[in-house]
Amino acid sequence: MTQENQQNPNNQPPAPYGSGQYPPNYYNAPYPQDDEIDLRELFGIIWDGKWIIIAITFVFAGASVIYSLSLPNIYKAEATLAPTEEAQGQGFGEEMGGLASLAGLSVGNKQVDKVTMAMEILQSRQFIKNFVQKHNILPEVMAVKEWHRASGELVFNQEVYNPKTSEWVRDVEPPKQPEPSSWEYVNVFQNEILLVEKDSETPGLINISVNHQSPVIAHLWVEWLIEDINNHMRQRDIKEAQSSMEYLQKELGETNLSSMQQVFYQLIEKQIQTIMLANVRPEYIFQVLDPAVVPEQRDAPSRALICIIGTFLGGFLSLFVVFIRHLVRTSKSKQPDA
Repeated sequence: MTQENQQNPNNQPPAPYGSGQYPPNYYNAPYPQDDEIDLRELFGIIWDGKWIIIAITFVFAGASVIYSLSLPNIYKAEATLAPTEEAQGQGFGEEMGGLASLAGLSVGNKQVDKVTMAMEILQSRQFIKNFVQKHNILPEVMAVKEWHRASGELVFNQEVYNPKTSEWVRDVEPPKQPEPSSWEYVNVFQNEILLVEKDSETPGLINISVNHQSPVIAHLWVEWLIEDINNHMRQRDIKEAQSSMEYLQKELGETNLSSMQQVFYQLIEKQIQTIMLANVRPEYIFQVLDPAVVPEQRDAPSRALICIIGTFLGGFLSLFVVFIRHLVRTSKSKQPDA
């Protein structure tokens, strides 16, 4: 046994007291329960600041209620559409590609996806601009404050638009004008009013919806949008077919080959069929499977959710204030007196 072990046979650390004395139960003393002490202290801090917590939470809850009640009701009208045979059918280049090549027409080999094209046009800036101008609905897009259920009338924001004189009176800084520009109202229409998307449950179907303060207007605009996009695609195909016919008739008059004349006749016949079908069917690209109806219940805002979130925010903020207050008091109490 070494000299060190002989002096300390129990292999204990040096005694904190003189003459090798240790206090009673020195090694068996339990460690302090810091977690339990902190938890009690935490509840004590919360209890001491209970009136602050109640006051701040009550203020936030009341403010969230007032804010939610100040928001106008938003109604959503929605229709489900399906592509027609014209939209799903093959394009001119697919059906008559060989004949068109013989006739000297340049056509693509890929099928034209008219459904995707129509959806993109429906949400495009030019289409929305023409839609607003055609139906003269700029005040309903940019200046409506709320809708009265009892009277069924719109209430306009008098600081933006005067419905009696039909004048725009909003106060804006140059280069903006009192009357909203197409850039402004198209952005509002795209981001806040119109939604066009493919059905997530049934492939091939399209949902189109309109959000507005008035359920009557929301329903009406859905019907107008469907009608206008069908007319737009119809006129687009008719114009394309007429241009093709003019070219084919010109080429027909310049050739003496009977085989080529037969090709031109078939191509012209195809264009005539396209024009006839476009004029006959009102639902040219989209047919309505589930028409829009006037909604009776609002779609937004979720006032209960706004109040719950506001109350929770107030509660968290009040706890933060109470803890900061406690830390400040504690730090001041620990400072030595001057």
